[in-house]
Amino acid sequence: MIKIDHLVKRFGDKVAVDDISFTVEKGEIVGFLGPNGAGKSTTMNMLTGYLSSTSGRAYIDGAEILEDPIKAKKDIGFLPELPPLYLDMTVNEYLDFVYDLKKCTLNRKKHLDEICEVVRITDVRKRLIKHLSKGYRQRVGIAQALVGNPKVLIFDEPTVGLDPKQIIEIRSLISTLGRDHTVILSTHILSEAQAVCDRIIIINEGRIVADEKRENLTNLIKGERRYSVDICGPEKEVASELKKINGISKVEAEGRGDLDSVRFTVESEPGVDIRKSLFYSLSRNSWPLISIEPLGATLEDIFISLVDKKDAKTPSRQRNAR
Repeated sequence: MIKIDHLVKRFGDKVAVDDISFTVEKGEIVGFLGPNGAGKSTTMNMLTGYLSSTSGRAYIDGAEILEDPIKAKKDIGFLPELPPLYLDMTVNEYLDFVYDLKKCTLNRKKHLDEICEVVRITDVRKRLIKHLSKGYRQRVGIAQALVGNPKVLIFDEPTVGLDPKQIIEIRSLISTLGRDHTVILSTHILSEAQAVCDRIIIINEGRIVADEKRENLTNLIKGERRYSVDICGPEKEVASELKKINGISKVEAEGRGDLDSVRFTVESEPGVDIRKSLFYSLSRNSWPLISIEPLGATLEDIFISLVDKKDAKTPSRQRNAR
């Protein structure tokens, strides 16, 4: 449904997007992550035809965005980081304007009624947009992206500036829209991608450093393995014994666990599985092991690890030039 092929964008000597390629299949919700300035918005703007590329191509359902822009853009609903709203219009006036602008041929009343119901703005349709809260304005921005029932929805930082309740509502709305549309979501908020997306692409300094299904991301980083362990025994003695086990690099007591146990977070050295050694050590000391649970890497851990690896490979003089 979406294909980006060796896309490059330069602004003078600055390389904002550096030869990236990826595809998004029909029905996927893909998170496009990266720190501020990584090239996310530039990529979104090239994908939608708002910005021309220096080289490379972008396709929407087979139509190249610069060679066949009318066909490609008919299949795109775009919400930029700043929603393109006319504040002195009512919601109804604005959606009517967008309907005409997009030359939509669907039944006007039925189509706009359905959109307003989906994004939950029916009760504010007669109000001026400038009198709406930021959360409602964001919903109106999503509504304009839905006019014409496009196959692809592209959202650039859709929850920036919203309060926690509004963020949850917009995320829920995006998940709902993903049932009938292909969605690409640009964000620097890790929890947002984790909550909404099926697949995550991470970009740093204009280059893709990861492209994986959300559940497979933990396979991308190698390093310590962490466990939450509940052990019945005197806290200081248990901690001292755990630190003696070959391969354990860190031990932290976390408070009380189940059945009068003490809960510890235990980290191993890279590539070492400490579970058998842990069991034998506790057995020798007659300290019951109540539970052991692996603690997977969080999306934040993965993000920082991948970005740090990319930065380490970039010569300091080159990084400073950027």
